[in-house]
Amino acid sequence: MTAVGSDQDPTAGRTGPGAAGESGGGPAAVRAALVQATWTGGTESMIAKHEEHTREAARQGARVMGFQEVFNAPYFCQVQDPEHYRWAEPVPHGPTVTRMCALARETSMVLVVPVFEVADSGFYYNTAVVIDADGTVLGSYRKHHIPQLKGFWEKFYFRPGNLGWPVFDTAVGRIGVYICYDRHFPEGWRALGLAGAQLVYNPSATSRGLSSHLWQLEQPAAAVANEYFVAAINRVGVEEYGDNDFYGTSYFVDPRGRFVGDVADDRSEQLLVRDLDFGLIDRVRQEWAFYRDRRPDAYGNLVQP
Repeated sequence: MTAVGSDQDPTAGRTGPGAAGESGGGPAAVRAALVQATWTGGTESMIAKHEEHTREAARQGARVMGFQEVFNAPYFCQVQDPEHYRWAEPVPHGPTVTRMCALARETSMVLVVPVFEVADSGFYYNTAVVIDADGTVLGSYRKHHIPQLKGFWEKFYFRPGNLGWPVFDTAVGRIGVYICYDRHFPEGWRALGLAGAQLVYNPSATSRGLSSHLWQLEQPAAAVANEYFVAAINRVGVEEYGDNDFYGTSYFVDPRGRFVGDVADDRSEQLLVRDLDFGLIDRVRQEWAFYRDRRPDAYGNLVQP
């Protein structure tokens, strides 16, 4: 199956071939990991920290792992300052992605790597790169929905994503990506399900307040509505460019909306490694035939401005 959406990047690589509800594309049981990390003060130390977390996840048997939003930089969108364009780098041939490709080969893990992408002069995106277990870049997802409000001045830096909602056929199964503010919009979640996603990583930078309630509501609801696993990753701690208190509480949730193991701490850095039963996806889709009972013929007005 090709990626859902328009303007697909010709470098986006392989995408999942199966229709929603099929069970192929990887093993039935997958050990997956995520890490919520505190900002170290520099890109080199932040990347090195994530390399060590990845090696530890591999030692624990994990085969796929995701990092938080713009993982190798601070969450600079708390302020509007052109100095922060310095955090951007090209994809897929920039220094961070190149280093993560080597890490994927070393650990034989699929990696979901969020970075600040510069595609051309004046063209910047909030991007997550998906790297297969052999170090091959399968492609990218660019964040579609870009907020612009106090503490989250993202339109100052990022263009809206234009690569659709690709689902990547990896060594562990069909992986999709949504990013942070995207999670408030149900359309992309459904597009990923229709493209055959089994696991969707949602790297985020979310601070305390109203979103604390929504954080543990929206993503389990999306997992239920679309009948796949979700890995919700949030930054943690207060960083140098603002006073947002990122509250962690990262987690995995299954297609029934149940947390897989404990939710991460709300104050400290933490690596989560969890076993995901991909066979549950088929069982849930047989019990609750949401894809069968959809009425796309009746939804036309939903996409009208």
